[in-house]
Amino acid sequence: MSTTESTLPTSAAAETDRLLGELEDLYVDNGERWADARPAILARMKAARADALKACEATLNETKSGVIAAKVLAAGQDAVIRAFYRFAAEHIYPTANPSVAERLSVVATGGYGRGLLAPGSDIDLLFLYPYRPTPWTESMVETILYMMWDLGLKVGHAARSVDECIKLARVDTTICTALLECRFIDGDENLADHLVERFDQAVVRGTGKKFIAAKLAERDERHRRQGMTRYLVEPNVKEGKGGLRDLNTLFWIAKYFYRVRTEAELVDEGVFSEKEYRLFKKCDDFLWSVRCHLHFLTGRAEERLTFELQREIAQRLGYAPRPGLSDVERFMKHYFLVAKDVGDLTRILCAALEAQHVVQALGLSRMLRSLTGQAVRILTPDFHAEHNRIVLTRPDAFSEDPVNMLRIFELADANNLSPHPDTMFELRRSLRLIDQSVRADPEANRIFLALLTESNDPATLLRLMNETGVLGAFVPDFGKVVAMMQFNMYHHYTVDEHLIRTIGVLADIEQGRAEHEHPLATQLVKTIQNRRALYVAVFLHDIAKGRPKDHSIEGARIARRLCPRFGLTAAETELVAWLVEEHLTMSITAQSRDLSDPKTIDAFAQKVQSFERLTLLEILTEVDIAAVGPNVWNGWKRQLLATLYDETEAIIAARHTRRPRSARIKAAHATFIKRATFLTPEERQATVDRHGKPYWIRTHIDDALYHAELMKSGDPANIISGFRKLSDSGVTEMTLIARDAPRLLAVVAAACASAQANVVSADIFTTRDGLALDIFTITPLSDDAEDEEQRVKRIAQTVRDALAERVPVPKAIDRRARAVKQKAFTHPTDVLLSNDWSDGYTAVEVTGLDRPGLFRDLAEAFLDLKLNVRSAQIATFGERVVDVFYVTGPDDVQITDPELKTKIAEHLVEAYDRPGEARLAKSAA
Repeated sequence: MSTTESTLPTSAAAETDRLLGELEDLYVDNGERWADARPAILARMKAARADALKACEATLNETKSGVIAAKVLAAGQDAVIRAFYRFAAEHIYPTANPSVAERLSVVATGGYGRGLLAPGSDIDLLFLYPYRPTPWTESMVETILYMMWDLGLKVGHAARSVDECIKLARVDTTICTALLECRFIDGDENLADHLVERFDQAVVRGTGKKFIAAKLAERDERHRRQGMTRYLVEPNVKEGKGGLRDLNTLFWIAKYFYRVRTEAELVDEGVFSEKEYRLFKKCDDFLWSVRCHLHFLTGRAEERLTFELQREIAQRLGYAPRPGLSDVERFMKHYFLVAKDVGDLTRILCAALEAQHVVQALGLSRMLRSLTGQAVRILTPDFHAEHNRIVLTRPDAFSEDPVNMLRIFELADANNLSPHPDTMFELRRSLRLIDQSVRADPEANRIFLALLTESNDPATLLRLMNETGVLGAFVPDFGKVVAMMQFNMYHHYTVDEHLIRTIGVLADIEQGRAEHEHPLATQLVKTIQNRRALYVAVFLHDIAKGRPKDHSIEGARIARRLCPRFGLTAAETELVAWLVEEHLTMSITAQSRDLSDPKTIDAFAQKVQSFERLTLLEILTEVDIAAVGPNVWNGWKRQLLATLYDETEAIIAARHTRRPRSARIKAAHATFIKRATFLTPEERQATVDRHGKPYWIRTHIDDALYHAELMKSGDPANIISGFRKLSDSGVTEMTLIARDAPRLLAVVAAACASAQANVVSADIFTTRDGLALDIFTITPLSDDAEDEEQRVKRIAQTVRDALAERVPVPKAIDRRARAVKQKAFTHPTDVLLSNDWSDGYTAVEVTGLDRPGLFRDLAEAFLDLKLNVRSAQIATFGERVVDVFYVTGPDDVQITDPELKTKIAEHLVEAYDRPGEARLAKSAA
C-alpha cells in the first residue's frame, strides 16, 4: 500500500507540484483569504479534473488499453486530491506544532485503491486518524469532502481511526474488502502503513476460509440478481457474470489467502501459469476498455452494455463486419468469449484453493457442497472420484484415449459427480486431441448421443462441455455459434446458450417438471415415437446462425451431415432435417396467420402431413420460444399453438370425415340457442341471424354468449365496451361494439396508441344489421385487473369522443423502454400481398421495425385505400413486428388488380415509415 510520492510516475508528481503551485498563486492573488480564493481554486481544480478525463480518453483511443486509461485517470485524480490536501494543510488549517492526535492520512479504497478509475466511478476515500478525531482532522475532512462534491464527484467516504477500521473489518466483509485494496494518497504515510500491518495481522491472518466463503456467497447472490448467466445479450460489464466484479473477486480471494499484493505474484505462488496470468490481464484490460468507453459515451457511470450502445462501442473498438456477422455481433462474441475466460480463471483459482481444502467442492450446479470425506472411489482405470469430484487416475488418460474426453461427462452423469477443476483444465488443454478421427469414432458418438438424449440433466452437462470447449471441438458447427450474439431485442441469450436452454426446457417437459407452463407439450411428449430425433433437432435447430444463407435451410444441410455420424438412421436423419428446416413455420403460422381461415389450416396441414411431424414440431416450437428469454413464452402463444395444433390434427386425422363448415355452423347455432337463456327466444334467433358464417366458425360458443350479453347491456350507438383479463393467455381483451363506420378501425387504433395499448391481435366482425364487433387483445400494463378495466374504459371514451368529432385523439407518447431501445435497430419495411393464404380475402403482410402508433397508422392507410379489414394478427419479435391484415377491396372481394396491389404496397410503406400522428390528429379533429 505504501505508494509514496517518490515512487509515483514523474508526470504525476510533477502535476501535483504544478497544481499546488497554481492553487497557492490563486490564494495569494485573493489576499490569502480562503473565502475569496475558493471560487477560483474550485474552477482550477475543475479544469484539472477535466484535463485528467481528456488524458484518459486520449490514452484510451491511442493505446486501446482500458487499464492504462484507468490508471491515467486515477493518477490525475490523485494529483487533484493530493494538491488540495497539501494546500488545505498549509494554508487553510496550518498547524505549527501538531499534536500526536493531529495526524491524517488520505487513503484510496475499492477500485480507486487499485489505482484504477473509470470516468463515471465513485471516488472511494478513507480519512484515517490515529485515535479519535480532533477539530483539526474534522475541519480537514469536511473541507476536502466539500471541495470534492463541488467538483461534481461522487465520493464514497469514511473517517475512522485505525482501531475502528480493524474492528469493522472483522465483522463487515464489504469494509474488509475495501481495506484489502487501500492505497495511500497523501498525509501521514506512517499512519497508513500502520493500518496495513494491523489489518494483515489482526484481520487477515487465519481467516482465509471465512473470507473466501463470504465472497463466493456474495458473488452467487450478485449472479442471481443479474440473471445467473454470462450470456445475456445486454450484459452488465461490472456486475454481470463474467464481468469485472468477478475478476475483482477472484483477485480479492487470492490476495487475501495467499497474502500477495499483485496479480503477478499469483504466478510465483503456483496458482496461475504465465499463460493464465496473461489471460487474466487480457480479460481485465478488455473489460476496462469497454467500461471506460461506456462511461465516456453516456457521460455517466453506465455499466450495462445495452443495444443502443453496443454498435458504437464496437466501432470505437475497431470491429468490422464479416460475412454473416455484423460489427456489433463480432464485438459481442468477443465479449462473451472474454466472459467465458473469466469463468475459466475462477475455476483455476478454486481448484488451487480446493487442493488445500480451503473451499468446498463445487457440484454440477456449482452450489457449494460440504466435503464428505469419502474415500477414493475407482470409476474406470482412467478415472476415480475424490470428494464428489472426478479426477484423472493417469495423467495421459486423454492423450492415450481421447474418447475419455467425452466419457468423463458420461461418468459425471451416471455417478452424479462433476469433474475436478484440474481435470477441466486438462480437458481445455487437450482440445486439440479431438480431431476428425475422434469425431468419427462410433463410441464417442454413442456417448454424445446418450448425453444429449438419455442423461438426467442434459442442459447442465452440455453447458459444462461447452465451458471446457469439448462441445465445440466435438461438434465444430456448434463451436461456430459459441458466444455468438444475435443483435435483436427478441433473443436474450447467445446462440449456444439458447440451444442448451432449449434442451433443458425439453428435458423439463419430458420429466414432468414444466406441466404448468407447457401442458400441451407435456401431454404430447408421452406419445412421440422419435425421441432421439426430437432431441437432436432441438440441439441443431439454430446451429447455422451467423451464416450468410438462411439458417433454417443451412441447418437442415448440417443436420443431414451430422445425424448419421451421431448414429441416427436414415429416416431419423430426414426427420431431424425437416424439423430444423421448418422449426419457425408453426410459430409464424400461429402468430401471424388467421387460424379461423380453413385455407391457413389446410396449407399448414399439407406441409406437416403426419401426426408425428405435427407433434414433434409443436414441442420443438414451444421449447424454442420458451428458451428465447424470460417471459417470452406466455399463455397467449400457448393458446395460439394449441389452436393451430387442434385444427391441424383434425384435418390430418380424418379429412374425409371432418364435419363440413355448414354442419359446424349449424351446431354452433343450436348450442347458442340452448345456452343463451338470458335472451328471449326471439332475441336468440335474432342474434343467430345477425352474425355471418365467419363469426360462428371463428368464435367459441362461450365468447358468443359473452358478446350477446354485451350487446344486450347497452346501445351500440354510444359504443359498448367490454373488458376481460385473460389470465390463461396473459393478455387483456377489449371488446368494442358500435355502429359500423369507415373510420372506426383507424380511430380505435389511434385510441389504443394514445393509451400505450400494444395490440397483439384483432378480430373484426360486421353484423348483417350494420354493427361492428371488434375484439382486440392487448398486452397489459398492470397486473391489477381494475387498472386494466379502467384503461379499456378510457380507450372506449376516446373512441366515442373522436367519432362524435368532439375532440381529436390524443397524440401518443410512448415512454416504454422498448421505444428507446428500438432506436438501436434498423429493419427494412416490406409489404407482401397474397391471395393464396385465404379463399375470400387478400392477406397483407407488413414487416419492419416496431414503433409507437404503428397499428394506428396502418389502419389509417387502409381507410385511405378504401379497403375493408376483416381481421388482423400482430406478432412482435423483439424490435421487429409482423402485422398481417386480411382485407377485401372496395368491391368486397379479393384484390387482383396489379396496379392496385402496387398502390397498396407503396401507401403502406409510406404509412409505416412516417410518424403519422399529425395527420391522424387532423383527421380526427
